Amino acid sequence: MAEELLVEYCKAEVQRDGLPVLKDVNFKLHAGEYVYLIGRVGSGKSSLLKTMYADLPVVASKADVLGYDMTLIRERDVPYLRRKLGIVFQDFQLLTDRTVRENLMFVLRATGWKNVTDMEARVNEVLTQVGMTKKAYRMPHELSGGEQQRIAIARALLNKPCIILADEPTGNLDPQTGRQIVDLLHHISREGTAVIMSTHNLSFCDEYPGRIYRCEERHLQEL
Repeated sequence: MAEELLVEYCKAEVQRDGLPVLKDVNFKLHAGEYVYLIGRVGSGKSSLLKTMYADLPVVASKADVLGYDMTLIRERDVPYLRRKLGIVFQDFQLLTDRTVRENLMFVLRATGWKNVTDMEARVNEVLTQVGMTKKAYRMPHELSGGEQQRIAIARALLNKPCIILADEPTGNLDPQTGRQIVDLLHHISREGTAVIMSTHNLSFCDEYPGRIYRCEERHLQEL
């Protein structure tokens, strides 16, 4: 039986500031898949990801993300879409004035969780998943870059997303730590969560196989 289709773009154009960044984009993502977006800085990798969480517009004959038509999505529906997505940024984006645990609890409250016991249990689950249970009461500045990125991945997992969008998640990390993060993301993918990861580090594609799309000269090509 074929895996569920989560994302489908057909003849899509990605625009930034009214100008086309990528043209004639055809792209599919199924449940549990690991997909790399490769290409130079400025080639459109991040812009494509941003269209998937409604941060940039997309014009297309079809642009479907988790049942939402991204060409017509209403502003009031965007938070519901984003709850089904986990987003991991290059620069971690943790709240620096609160502990790891408080960072995660903040996200749960913001996305509608009410029961504190359930919230505590979910925080413990995701910290276990990323190997960071001993760091729950640390402040972000007390963590290494790799540890901060693990917490960012834990945050992305809180609402059990169907897809993780990881935008250059290893960009601020040394090579060994970067490999550990990619290894963790692949483990998450094997457990059933699809992952789209943008990167310019091609060695990851050899070490940790997945489908590969290249952004080049305003086009997206599957390799």
